[in-house]
Amino acid sequence: MGYSTIAIIGQSCLGSAAAMALLMGEMDMVLKMILLFFIIIFCMAFNGAVLAQLKPLTTFNLLILSIVFSTLVLVVHLI
Repeated sequence: MGYSTIAIIGQSCLGSAAAMALLMGEMDMVLKMILLFFIIIFCMAFNGAVLAQLKPLTTFNLLILSIVFSTLVLVVHLI
């Protein structure tokens, strides 16, 4: 929990980069909006877990989920 500030900054930057790459890509608008919804929900879930001081394991799992999903979207749109 001590590094939660750094984790919030890192995953928020990664999520915003994934959102930017997603919105700049050529894809159906409905699919873009669904993926954007999940990026935002996962990032906000982690931020909310840190602010609500949930159990460290739950917070860490949300961090990993957010990072993996944002990275996956970013890599798919950069290739």
